[in-house]
Amino acid sequence: MPQANSGAQLRISEIFYSLQGETSRVGLPTVFIRLTGCPLRCTYCDTSYAFTGGQNMSLANILKRVAEYAPHYATVTGGEPLAQKNCLPLLRALCDAGYAVSLETGGALDISEVDARVMRVVDIKTPASGEVAKNRWENLALLTQHDEIKFVLCDENDYQWAKQILQQHHLTEKCAVLFSPAHGTLDVTQLADWILRDHLPVRMQLQLHKLLWNNAPGH
Repeated sequence: MPQANSGAQLRISEIFYSLQGETSRVGLPTVFIRLTGCPLRCTYCDTSYAFTGGQNMSLANILKRVAEYAPHYATVTGGEPLAQKNCLPLLRALCDAGYAVSLETGGALDISEVDARVMRVVDIKTPASGEVAKNRWENLALLTQHDEIKFVLCDENDYQWAKQILQQHHLTEKCAVLFSPAHGTLDVTQLADWILRDHLPVRMQLQLHKLLWNNAPGH
């Protein structure tokens, strides 16, 4: 495996230590590396501050910052992290450093080159996201039991659409599937009732960081 270039540059919005707010690792202390930039503009986006700005950092300096927190878990997120080509060597370097690594990606870009040790959390964009046409359906064939799929749902139409995609692509046979209500848009109890009514084999999740810190940057 080729060694990562420690001088490789990435545009970083923020690096911070917090509790994992989503996925099967919810609640675990994690270092988050948020990359700047995203080709999508989802209606419910809660990290639009990461579309621009940030600072250039070398891979070596990013790893140094991460190590200061002495974490077990590391998450690379955005924005859309895969929009930066040096995201791939960053992921590989984090794995090589011994961290349990996850990637949060919007599902519009190719995930095939992501290091196999990384847990890929792939969004499937719903109609109400405004970006349903950007879904890269080829990614679904690449998923393994090590990965997770996430739907952010805004309304009942989104839920019914997601249920259809779930069945059409046999998603729960590929990996864990997460249903998350768009914060402040879909009533959480309503979503829970739908999932129970339809006996869906999915994990419903709330965003822990929003409950604790109201989605403030750095959390």
